Amino acid sequence: MSSKILGLRTTIYKVADINAAKEWYAKAFETEPYFDEPFYVGFDIAGYELGLQPEENPTIEKADSVATYWGVNEVETEFNRLIDLGATAHEQPEEVGGGIIVATVKDLWENVIGLIYNPHFKLKK
Repeated sequence: MSSKILGLRTTIYKVADINAAKEWYAKAFETEPYFDEPFYVGFDIAGYELGLQPEENPTIEKADSVATYWGVNEVETEFNRLIDLGATAHEQPEEVGGGIIVATVKDLWENVIGLIYNPHFKLKK
């Protein structure tokens, strides 16, 4: 029996200033958005959607209840690069077992951005 869940498609970050966030995320993910409207900005990150939406009631008190981890080859390098772009350290890079390395930062709008190197993960086609 095959699963009706097809896998991750989109991660959306809510931001107080969508124009500033669009510029920051373009630098952070080193790509320009393919969809750019006042209500939504979409980036194609290696076939996955990173979306930005304006917050109706901007807040700096955001819960850390969900974290999306973006795959990278060098967690510490990318962690430091995001910090240099203005993100703040949330969880320092660490190996969590099996050669898997994770870290998280918070963007300028307090959203958690996860970074992961997982030598065991392979995309299914």
